[in-house]
Amino acid sequence: MTDRREDENVIALLERQHVEIRTLFEVVESATGDKRRDAFHDLVRLLAVHETAEEEVVHPEVRNVDGGDAVVDARVGEEHRAKRLLSTLHDLGPDAEGFDILLTELKADVLAHAEHEEREEFPLLRKLHDEDRLRSMAGAVRAAEMIAPTRPHPGVESATANLLLGPPLAIMDRARDAIRSVLKR
Repeated sequence: MTDRREDENVIALLERQHVEIRTLFEVVESATGDKRRDAFHDLVRLLAVHETAEEEVVHPEVRNVDGGDAVVDARVGEEHRAKRLLSTLHDLGPDAEGFDILLTELKADVLAHAEHEEREEFPLLRKLHDEDRLRSMAGAVRAAEMIAPTRPHPGVESATANLLLGPPLAIMDRARDAIRSVLKR
């Protein structure tokens, strides 16, 4: 998963994660068996923690800019749709019939969402904050990701919902991850 680069700002961090997400989609699409399941698990985890961090750190900041509410509301709507679809895919599993069709739909949604962030939301962050603040926001994103749920939870898309519901959901998700890890041995 994403490494730590102390000198990068929040925009560079999130853009790097977008590249990692694109790569994981390609691996899931082309792999089979355990490699496919593992890549899909990595994709689910990265998408879940990435979106939670954006919801807790980035969106509240963008709302402080004129026109920011509309931009954030559109992103939150996209995130909710993607979480519902990702949750369905997670429940199905990568070997299920119909998985590939839904994965293609999810990929299109997620990549469009990332493009909207890069084109609409990130420029507003640059306008609002200097480089030092953007670097400190990267630290806040990393911290949020460390305690974020590792599975999608549709309906939990606001900073407030994430702060209230995120910790117990994260504990449950991380316990499931630990159990999955032990059972794989």
